[in-house]
Amino acid sequence: MREEGIEKLRGIVRDCVSKHLYSSAIFFADKVAAFTSDPADIYMQAQALFLGRHYRRAFHLLNASQIVLRDLRFRYLAAKCLEELKEWEQCLLMLGDPKVDEHGNALELKDCNVMYLDKDGEDREINISSAICFLRGKAFDALENRAQARQWYKAAIKADPLCYEALECLIENHMLTCEEELSLLSSLQFAPEDGWLSSFYSCLIKKYDKESIIEENFRNLEKENCDNNPTGSSVTCTLKNNSDLLACKVEYYHQCGEYQKCFELSSVVLERDPFHSKCTLVHLAAAMELGQSNELYLMASGSLHHYATDKVLPLRALSWFAVGCYYYCIKKYDQSRRFYSKATSLDKTFLPAWIGHGNASAAKEEGDQAMSSFRTAARLFPGCHLPTLYIGMEYMRTHNYKHAEQFFMQAKAICPSDPLVFNELGVVAYHMKEYKQAIWWFEKTLSHVPSSLSEMWEPTVVNLAHALRKLKRYSEAVPYYEKALAISTGNLSAYAGLAYTYHLQDNYNAAITYYHKALWLKPDDQFCTDMLTVALVDESRRGFNPRNAPDPMELYTM
Repeated sequence: MREEGIEKLRGIVRDCVSKHLYSSAIFFADKVAAFTSDPADIYMQAQALFLGRHYRRAFHLLNASQIVLRDLRFRYLAAKCLEELKEWEQCLLMLGDPKVDEHGNALELKDCNVMYLDKDGEDREINISSAICFLRGKAFDALENRAQARQWYKAAIKADPLCYEALECLIENHMLTCEEELSLLSSLQFAPEDGWLSSFYSCLIKKYDKESIIEENFRNLEKENCDNNPTGSSVTCTLKNNSDLLACKVEYYHQCGEYQKCFELSSVVLERDPFHSKCTLVHLAAAMELGQSNELYLMASGSLHHYATDKVLPLRALSWFAVGCYYYCIKKYDQSRRFYSKATSLDKTFLPAWIGHGNASAAKEEGDQAMSSFRTAARLFPGCHLPTLYIGMEYMRTHNYKHAEQFFMQAKAICPSDPLVFNELGVVAYHMKEYKQAIWWFEKTLSHVPSSLSEMWEPTVVNLAHALRKLKRYSEAVPYYEKALAISTGNLSAYAGLAYTYHLQDNYNAAITYYHKALWLKPDDQFCTDMLTVALVDESRRGFNPRNAPDPMELYTM
């Protein structure tokens, strides 16, 4: 056959692939390879077989060729066939045996005996070495060698920052600590035109930087920027409404405790892209925090309808996780645990389900099962501090403060800037009567939270006021009690603490007023009832002036 006819057949193969007519692609690719015996055409035939899910046949074709061990594309595609067949050991053998150091720098990656079919394509394609490193990482991950998997994922993203899948595995599976994530991003070599990608990656990692830095990253990506537009046309280049970027914002709001803002923005994203799994996950978490049981029911039923029989296991796991969230929200913890367990059985790397199962067990006061779930999560996700944090909380629930402190410090080592960890360390110090240390931790907590405090951080403010009161620093405690009441007017502890502080300062009028306000929230509170009586007696002994008495109506205008 003439070259023109062969080239036409090659075009037919490419067109069949683009139209997903894989049997046709396989048929014509086989004929082209028979006509030419060209390695490039053999590779095209193997590619068509792979896309048509004929993995054994594709691997046999590649392995039978004389070029498979000398051409990186042949070797990579043969390893991909073995990946699909779940033959992980053989997959690693096919990829060779280079080494990687603890920083993700691959050694002996370049072999002088190997070649690459499309060398001219390297400038416009993801580096083949990066893809090979990533596949090694997946193989080690499947073999549960997570230490090696982590190093090869790092090697993949270092070899080519465009290999997003490697970064996704590192982030989603919590393989790196906060500091390691920042160090990895700073080591990546981006092309000048890929500055936006560096900013986007910064939004994907754990968001415990200062509020101003995180907001600046979002602004840089949202602003219109056509500097790299070669045509000079007035095309709007912005990621302002991009679903992935909005999902990053949703995560940030949830992390800050801005659950209402998180819920509202995630609802907008899911209205536009209802199958955005990352945003769905955070939306479920926000709905749980807000007690939105109806929304959780709708999400759970919708997820079951769409994902319950999906071939992608993580999506099936997400559907059962949604059901578990609904039952947790309505306090049916046994049913909740059953569905969380189903999610982890489908996808053992589904961290939220492990955490959910542990919390549901803790709610049932089944400490051993809670600890088991948290410890499993801590083992599977060494870069995530939350399992360790929850282990510490479980020890604190049983008044084992020394062990709780040890695990909180471990959580702090993994994530040195999460204010929730500082808060828990403050609570431990308070219970151990180390009030100066407690004040230090609580102040550190508040210095790391956004400037506008949400209700999530109101207990921290109250606890700081309690610790100051314990050290008889009454004038410093009062403003914090008042700040807590400005955040939430329904806190009995804040009213009682403020009343008691005024009482200790011999300001009986103010004390009586706030004891009454506390009792308005909880009329049977024994402490406030007893102390109100004492305050009234103390005031009467000093000489009660009716003009200074609180207006009874003021007690109900809160």
